[in-house]
Amino acid sequence: MTQRCEWVTSEPLYIAYHDKEWGKPLYDDQRLFEMLCLEGAQAGLSWWTILQRREGYRKAFKGFDPEKIVAFDEETIHELMLNKEIIRNRLKIRSVQSNAAAYLTIQESGQSFSEYIWQFVDGKQIQNHWVNQDDVPAFSEESVRMSKQLKKDGFKFVGPTICYAYMQAVGMVNDHLTTCECYEACRQQ
Repeated sequence: MTQRCEWVTSEPLYIAYHDKEWGKPLYDDQRLFEMLCLEGAQAGLSWWTILQRREGYRKAFKGFDPEKIVAFDEETIHELMLNKEIIRNRLKIRSVQSNAAAYLTIQESGQSFSEYIWQFVDGKQIQNHWVNQDDVPAFSEESVRMSKQLKKDGFKFVGPTICYAYMQAVGMVNDHLTTCECYEACRQQ
């Protein structure tokens, strides 16, 4: 039997997400942007709720293309509020547009989004060694620093806990439990 982190359910989609994505260092600008927006959509909900709707989000937000998202008009926002494939929360929907504008500003400054995001961990994955799920923190010094800077730069739904979940998801921290079969693989990325 495969050993996984305690939070993984028996749902095939969840297993695939854990085994193939979660905790693996990600450096692609647009995918990093997508994950930041999805983590923000999770606020107050479970990741499972968002993961089941990820394809709906990709379709609704034009593949998370920031240039297309900043061009959304009020009619498009209204249509998104009626879209059952995403979480229909006006603040969360508008946050994706704010985040797209902030993302483009960073790129216009000559810095890639990947460089911008990875600066909070000095460009390398933090290796944690948790044995039990209860040992994993909800936020860290780095996620607090990231949250403050992201807010300052115009991003929304980026509190310290959301930022830490994001850091886990995109592999900025290796928070696979030491008993998980993905722990070593993520360590070697």
